[in-house]
Amino acid sequence: MDNPPVPPRPTPRLAVRGILLIEDRLLLVNAYPGRRSDLLCAPGGGVEPHASLPENLRREFHEETGLEIAVGAPCLVNEFHAPGRGFHQVDIYFRVDLVAGDPFGPWTDPEGVVNRRVLASRTEMGGLRYKPDSLPDAAWGTDMIYDPLEPLVR
Repeated sequence: MDNPPVPPRPTPRLAVRGILLIEDRLLLVNAYPGRRSDLLCAPGGGVEPHASLPENLRREFHEETGLEIAVGAPCLVNEFHAPGRGFHQVDIYFRVDLVAGDPFGPWTDPEGVVNRRVLASRTEMGGLRYKPDSLPDAAWGTDMIYDPLEPLVR
């Protein structure tokens, strides 16, 4: 008698994000169409197979900001999840440098997901809603950070 097939286990989604400091201000985006949330995050997104993490990050960062970047060293690994929905994502954050584009100029996300870009100082981060909680420490710190299983917030 054959064993019944075992359903595949859901695997965590893998994403990459970039930490870009411009004049000591962190570039953040709001990726909620229609401004249905004020939550900000570092630009980036899901990893596609058969492309390196830096290649994925350059693509996603450009899609979300219109900027071209050079990808440096990783500085943060963050996991977030919503157990009730079966969602689990692992984000790998890299330090990045601006190569081309105007972070202060007008720009529109061609996919309509990102509705605004924000440049925030570390002090200004205190008055904003952002994820992950460890983002300022990663942006202005020097250590590699691991931030496990933070609850997903909308």
